[in-house]
Formats: sequence, C-alpha cells, structure tokens
Amino acid sequence: MAGLATSLGAGAASNSFDQIEDADTLFIFGSNTSEAHPMISLHVNKAIRRGARIIVADPRRIELAKYADPWLNLKPGTNIALLNGLIHVILEEGLHNRDFIEKRTEGFEELKEAVKGYTPERVEEITGVSKEKLVRAARAYAGAKNAMILYGLGVVEHSSGTENAMAIANLALVCGHIGRPATGIMALRGQNNVQGASDIGPTPTAFTGYQPVTDPAVRAKFEKAWGVANLPSKPGLKSVEMLDEAKKGAFKGLFILAEDPAHTDPDLNHIREALSALEFLVVQDIFPTETTKFAHVILPGASFAEKDGTFTSGERRIQKIRKAIEPVAGMAEWQVVCEISTRMGYPMNYSGPAEVMKEIAGVAPIYGGISYARLEGDGIQWPCPTKDHPGTTTLYQETFARPGGRARFVALEHKGPAETPDAQYPFILITGRRREHYNNGSMTRRVKGIAEMYPEELLEISPADAAKLGIDDGDMVRVVSRRGEIKVKAKVFDRSQEGNVFLSFHHQDALTNILTSPHRDPIAGTPEYKACAVRIEKA
Repeated sequence: MAGLATSLGAGAASNSFDQIEDADTLFIFGSNTSEAHPMISLHVNKAIRRGARIIVADPRRIELAKYADPWLNLKPGTNIALLNGLIHVILEEGLHNRDFIEKRTEGFEELKEAVKGYTPERVEEITGVSKEKLVRAARAYAGAKNAMILYGLGVVEHSSGTENAMAIANLALVCGHIGRPATGIMALRGQNNVQGASDIGPTPTAFTGYQPVTDPAVRAKFEKAWGVANLPSKPGLKSVEMLDEAKKGAFKGLFILAEDPAHTDPDLNHIREALSALEFLVVQDIFPTETTKFAHVILPGASFAEKDGTFTSGERRIQKIRKAIEPVAGMAEWQVVCEISTRMGYPMNYSGPAEVMKEIAGVAPIYGGISYARLEGDGIQWPCPTKDHPGTTTLYQETFARPGGRARFVALEHKGPAETPDAQYPFILITGRRREHYNNGSMTRRVKGIAEMYPEELLEISPADAAKLGIDDGDMVRVVSRRGEIKVKAKVFDRSQEGNVFLSFHHQDALTNILTSPHRDPIAGTPEYKACAVRIEKA
C-alpha cells in the first residue's frame, strides 16, 4: 500500500480481475498465484488459453513457471536489481513510452541515472538470472499491447518491500503500461478482506479512506463526525511495534481480533515474550489459536456465515455478505466492539451494518457514493465519489491520484536481504502458502478432507542439496536459524533451487515462524518472511 501510494497515489490494484483475461502479456512477480490466489489464477488460466505470454519472476519453480517465457529465477531479496535491470534494457533499446513519460510522470531523469549501472551482466551476477532471460523479458513486457503485472507477498515481505513495490511501479510507468483496461498493476492482497480493512483506517498513519492523521483539516472533519476533540496528530504504532513496546513494558494492553501473531508473526520467541509481558490481553476468534493461549479474556468471534456486512476484495470491489445463520455466540464482532466501546465511555449505537456503511461513506470520499442498498448484485468498485457514480473498474485512465496528477518515478538501489547465508547457516529459507490450507490453518486443519490431503508440514529441498546432505524424501530433518529450530519431514523437490528451501506456516506442530527473522521494512514495518538464513540437519 505504501509503495503504490507513493508512486501512483493509491495503494490498490489498478484494474479489475476479469481484465486479466484480456491481457496479451502477464508478468507474475513474487506471487505463487495458483496456490496463494486460486480464484485469481482462474483468470490467469483463461489468459493462457487465449494465448497470453507469461513472464514469471520467482525464486521457486512455481506451478505457473511451466508456462513462462521466461522464468526469471532470481535469488531471494534481489527484486530491485532485477527490476532496475529490466528498465535498463528497455531504456537502452529505446522501448520506453516517451509520450506517456513526458505527459504523465515526474522524476524520470533521476530514475534514468539510477538504472545506468544495472547492466544485464551486473544483474546476472546479483540475481542469478541470465542476461539472455533478462533481455527477453524486458522486450516482451515493453513490446506488449496490453500488459499487466501481478505481484504478491514475494515482493513486499522483504526488508525492502515498500521499495520493491515502487520498483514495480517504475517498470509499468516506463512502458506506459497503466491506466487502460487489461493494462496495469494488480497488487494481490494476502487474504479476502485485506483491502477492505486497509480502506477503513487501521494503519497508524491514516483515518478511514487513507486520509492522513497529520492533516489538521482531516482531523477536524473526523472530530466533528465522531463528536470528539483532539484526535492524535501523530501516527501511532504499527502492530509489530506494539509488541516491541509490550516486551519493554511500555505497552500494557491489547485487543486482538481474528489475528494470530503467536503463529503467523516472525521471530515467535520474541512475540511470545511480548504477549506474556502484557498486563491485559483480549483475543476474539472463532477457534482456539496459539495466541489465545496468552489471553486473559477470550471472546467468541463469528465466522463469515454468521455475519451481515461487506468485504472489499483486492480489485477494490465492495460486496455485501449475508449471514446464513445467527451468530452462534449471540453477537457479531461489530456488536461486541460497540458494546465494549460504550462501556468504556464512547457510545456506539448502530442499528446494523447499513448504518455503519452510511458513516463510512460520510467520512471517506472514495466510498462517498456507496450505500448498503447499492451493493446488491456484483457490488461496486471504489473510488465511487457520488451516489450516481457507477464505480471505477480501471484507475488512472486520465490522471494519477497524486498531487498534480502525475505519477512519480522513484530512483532505487539494490540492497539485498537483511540476512544472508554464511558457513553456519548456508541456506535461504523462503516461506509461503499451500493451496490446501489457509493462513494459520486454524480453520482448514479442522476440515477432514483438507487435513488428509496435506496433514503435516514438509521442507522442500532441491535434489542436489538433499544429496549433499544425505537426505532422502520423507526423512525427518531439523531446520535451524539464529532464532530457534523446528523438526519436519523433507520433501525432495525440484521446485526449490539449490541453496533455497521452502516451508509454509500452516501447522501448529511445526511453527515455521520460530525461524523467521526480526528484520522489517523500515517504511511499512512488514517483516522479511521471504528470506532468512538456516541450516538443515538430518534429525
């Protein structure tokens, strides 16, 4: 969100999912779309059947790599070097869109200077991607009529994640591949309502609709709407920073709603110490989790089937959801939040989700024309500023959402991952998701059929690395990092390149995030899940 907002003005996908099918070139960067976003991959599959060219940039030989021309098998944490290298080739060969750059962007000369040193030869040395593949990919993307970049957590879950997103935007802007149907950037969100949650203002820097807390006029508007005075003028703490402060004893209480940081946050020993240090922890969820073990009070949550309200998908589409049954616990989460707020001294007396949506529309211009009644059928894509506006399928067709209406190039330099292999920890661990399970697995591990398909965690290791270590498929191995260790079975598999291993994080009996590093993106605070140094021992 932070990266795209800096470059383009909005931290969201620029196009609609169904437009993926009409692209003639799809550049899939850091997204195992088939497994992590299976519904979106249906659109990708349709594009492939219609003859679209697929470029894949990923350290793993993901499922979509078999369709790729080329597969850019970069080393983890070298995204900026690869993207700068692609732009270098495009500029050197005169494949950039001069007219678009001149009329709709700023900062091009700084970018041009920054990428001069990223020759194909140097990029091959940094990333491991051959110069021939680099040139072929640059020509294919720049020469496309309708090209879309789909990127996922393999781009943003790095210590340079925000800059990686800016580098993605640089590539699209250089070629003018944004602002048209089937042409743009699709930032694939990690879960089904991440976009909607972001829109409503949980970040410590913004109120609802991405309106900055530092703006006096914005604060005045929300003070009036909410009937309060002196709203904070400085950004608060990010979630990871709250836990840092809790461990220090400076942060005393926390209410965690439908989140499981004791399973899914990095460096779990640090997280456990932080949660243990809290004076008061409330957790609201639908099942017991690793985090509920630390709670002083556990409140029952409501599943999707027990809720009325809305989800906003990764294409900015606000859709109505309807409960199939009444909440088993007697209350939906929004009612619990309202009751707690009222008892703490700020009355919240909404009659239902329609009234909540009315307030959102009243304070957030991007939702301004949306009412609960308008959301029948397929929903509406924001921005939808007025009640007669149809919603927006494609962003930036005429202007960007930045001051002055121009997109901004950001000159960037390769930094690499914060933790690199050495003699003691010679492998890079990449973490990610499996198609069969969802997030912490608290729901999917309870489904018998799914649990039978993927009952336990497996360490993916290349045949060459397994042979060197004397490991056979199915052997128990110990995976050790600077933070801790876990035991899992080995899966000898050519998806992982030599020097890289892969784990998902779905299983409670093998908590992968004990291993992952504490390093974070300095802008967004996103942890570096995609690269940490480990060693592998036969158990």
